[in-house]
This record gives sequence, C-alpha cells and structure tokens, in this order.
Amino acid sequence: MTTRTVDVDTTQELAAFLRTRRERLDPDDLGLPSRRRSRRTPGLRREEVAELAGVSVDYVVRLEQGRGLRPSADVLAALSRALRLSADERAYLFDLARQRRPDTAEGPATTAAPTLARLVEDLSPLPAMVLNHRYDIVAWNREMAGLLVDFATLPPARRNSMWMCLMHPRTRELYVDRERVVREGAAHLRAAWAAYPGDQVLNDLIAEFSTHDERFARAWAERDVKVKGRGRKVMRHPEAGEIAVDFEVLTPIQDLDQRVVIYRPADDESRSAMGRLPTR
Repeated sequence: MTTRTVDVDTTQELAAFLRTRRERLDPDDLGLPSRRRSRRTPGLRREEVAELAGVSVDYVVRLEQGRGLRPSADVLAALSRALRLSADERAYLFDLARQRRPDTAEGPATTAAPTLARLVEDLSPLPAMVLNHRYDIVAWNREMAGLLVDFATLPPARRNSMWMCLMHPRTRELYVDRERVVREGAAHLRAAWAAYPGDQVLNDLIAEFSTHDERFARAWAERDVKVKGRGRKVMRHPEAGEIAVDFEVLTPIQDLDQRVVIYRPADDESRSAMGRLPTR
C-alpha cells in the first residue's frame, strides 16, 4: 500500500482554506445580490470578499493563488469577519499566516506534567487521561484503561487516541457513532497541524491515518477546523455494555500542550455500566 504524505506548505494551505471558506457562503445569507444567472461557481465571488474585508480584489486573488503574501493581523481579522469564520477557523487562519504567538516554544509534551499525572489518579473513579496536541495519551487512570484499552500493553508510539479509534482492533469498534468521532478528531488535528507545522511526528500520523482510513481521508479533505472542549460519546463496551459519557477537556495554563480529558457517566444506566468496567 502506498503511504500518503502530508507536506506542510502553509502558503498553499492558506490559499485553499480561503477558497473553501469563500465557496461555502451563500450571498443571500450576507444580504448580497445573488445574481444567480451569472454565478457559475458556489459561494461568494472574490470581489465580494474583497469588498466585505476592505481589501483589493487583486489581493484576494493573489492570496487564493498562494503567491507568497504574508497578510497582516489586521487583514486576517478582516477576512475572518468577511468569511464568517468560527473562533477555531480564525485561529487556524492566523496560525497558517504565522500571525499568532506560538503557545509552546519547547515542542510537544511526550510525558505528563507530574501534577497532571497525579490529578488524573485523584479523579478516580471517573475515567481521566492527559493528551498532547497529537492526541498522544501521556497519562491515564485505571478507569480510563478499563474503558478503552490497557495502554501499558501498547508501544508508546501507539498510545494515541486517534490511532486507536482508526486502527486498534478493540477500540476501532468501540464508538457507536464512529463517523462523528473520526470527523471531530480530524478537525482537531487540522488545528494542531497549523499550530505545530514543524512537528514531523504529527505529519507522519496524519499521513498514516489518511492512507489507512477512508473516513479520516474524507474528513481531512473537508478542511473543517474545530477544537471540541466538551460533548458526549456513546460506547459499546464488550464487557460492561453500552456507556454514554459526557466529556470535558481542560487545558492547564502552565502546560498549554497538555489537555486533561475527564469522562462522566451521562445517565444512571451508564453509571451502573461503569461499575462493571474491568480494572486494568
């Protein structure tokens, strides 16, 4: 099988991202004349984006053609408003243009901060773990291991929640709505990919995921950007039965590359099922 590669050409990615965001907008939603008879492509015209952002049409054309422009923070903010970008999409755009101060200058965390490792232990009996921006699992408690998999049996390079969702024979069948979990995971990794363009391990992971899982490849191609801090997942555990969990993601101020993920049972049935989880 040929392995896909992910080249970090942020200029071309910025161009493609602007095009896709422009093409998804409906002129009617923005109060612009539709001129449907003369529209051959979906979305806004470049001149409409230029007008809304207060820049020249030529500037928008050159940006979308990836001709090496480095837009200022003010221009990026104007384009974000014109294209109705979400907060996550706006952050992604600023990351691509290198206009946002990097959160971590020392690179990604491969081990949990000791205080965070103790915290996930203290959170028992709630399942908890610590992830870095790649979705690497760098600390966990026994309840999380019982719910997902015994992480200690995996090589460190495979202690990655996205890899397990896509490729591990046990956990890839765990999620009831696996399509949504994969789509949300791809949107998170795209934001991380822009924020950490020099992270070759992350680039290799994305290439591996895109090669081996068509769902992930499709989600990655959609260029959705979303860092999901809370939500609900439903799992079909082979020993404990169906478990619905509400999850919360917390980012410590002093360890911005690390995220504490906490699962809470969403209902009484799930709470009872959690009591039947094996102890890893």
